[in-house]
Amino acid sequence: MRVIERDEVTRRLTYQACIPIVRQAMIDFSNGGTRQLLRSIIPLADGRLFGIMPGALGESAAFGAKLISVYPENFSKGRQSHQGLVVLFEPGTGEPVCIVHAGEITAIRTAAASAVATDALARADACRLSILGYGEQAATHARALLRVRKIRAVRVWGRSPERAHAFCRRMNAELGIPFTSAPAVEEVVDDADIICTVTGAREPILKGAWVRAGTHVNVVGSSFAGPVEVDNDLVVRSRFIADSREGVLRQGAEFLKAKEAGLIDDGHIAAEIGEVLAGKAVGRRADDEITIYKSLGHIVQDLACAWALYLPDFNVGCQRK
Repeated sequence: MRVIERDEVTRRLTYQACIPIVRQAMIDFSNGGTRQLLRSIIPLADGRLFGIMPGALGESAAFGAKLISVYPENFSKGRQSHQGLVVLFEPGTGEPVCIVHAGEITAIRTAAASAVATDALARADACRLSILGYGEQAATHARALLRVRKIRAVRVWGRSPERAHAFCRRMNAELGIPFTSAPAVEEVVDDADIICTVTGAREPILKGAWVRAGTHVNVVGSSFAGPVEVDNDLVVRSRFIADSREGVLRQGAEFLKAKEAGLIDDGHIAAEIGEVLAGKAVGRRADDEITIYKSLGHIVQDLACAWALYLPDFNVGCQRK
């Protein structure tokens, strides 16, 4: 059985390679070509989680599962918060053939998915990015979104102003564009074209009143019913696009909170992103519309990336910026 460690995933799964893989996985999912079950999540002590995500790339295609732990405190220890394995099974014989580092695939493909959604939903002239959070996903989102829009400046907010400033310094050196931080979320997002929420917030940190017309928002941090990053007002005001309609109706915390308050119903989900990409649904309808992409994450995205890494002819041809 082949084992693909973190370093190999980092080196070979560049954003240039991952973005089209994830884009096709989104289309295949919404077309019904892939199979997956809702993730099962087991709560552990101190806010930690253990998740199990099974799926298949098709009836006669590779299949497998992701086993993943989420330890939020790992960030302060210099370790990935998501730790685990993607296990691949060969479709012809049903044999397990490969184990891939799940933490690194998750980090890269989550940002790649937001980049795909941003490319489909953000205004073509969007150039100002705001990131709420300064952890691993903040860095991967900055790298990935530079692939789909000409980002000229990035503004960052985090609970620790010192860590936010240090993050900006590192990313400015890496990407060569201005990164600045501010102590208040409202200051960071007031002129944003694109906002990414990539935090572990339990209660809303982003209010609809602070988001100007025409902004695109990637809501990423909460992946199960419970923690919310944005308030009801923003959900209500937005054209709401899901990665998975079923997933959001069962586990999309921000959507479910607004629904529970009686402010929206299931019809508020305008489309799945895969439907927009396939031309079966409209994404952004006007330059002044606020769009939200709610990211929960597909196991078929993980499997598609892992299978590409497993195939002997997978060749990305360039390094990740």
